[in-house]
Amino acid sequence: MATGRRNKITQQIGEYLVACELARRGLLVATFSGNVPDFDIIAADANGHSIPIQVKTIRSGEWQFNNAGKFIEVRFEDKKLCILVLATEYGKDRFYILEWEQLRDIVVSSYSAWLAAKDGVRPRNYESLHCSVSPEQLAEFENQWDKITERL
Repeated sequence: MATGRRNKITQQIGEYLVACELARRGLLVATFSGNVPDFDIIAADANGHSIPIQVKTIRSGEWQFNNAGKFIEVRFEDKKLCILVLATEYGKDRFYILEWEQLRDIVVSSYSAWLAAKDGVRPRNYESLHCSVSPEQLAEFENQWDKITERL
């Protein structure tokens, strides 16, 4: 069973792995350790251009989202990026870099397909909007670090 401490450690691992990778690519990085609602990291280039980045980390399984409604009826004013981290074991971490809109499309498609297989009704809690995304669904976005530097 997951504990709050273990979840927090996993979250920190992902944020710092992403921060280190961005720093290796010549960007200045500030982490916020989950204290900002819509992003975890801000990365800036040498010209002062910056970008907010959301980081989600798992050690196995799928990334869980408690509310599909965050993706389905969202209006995007900015082009936000999200980095999903699979932190399995030291040195074998995997990074998936995608735009919020791309993550939204994957979540909506996956959620819709899952719901259709259940005749349109969630079996246990019909009001739940919980959804998930697997690493396999994100394969095309792995290590697309250029998405960040191209936007700065």
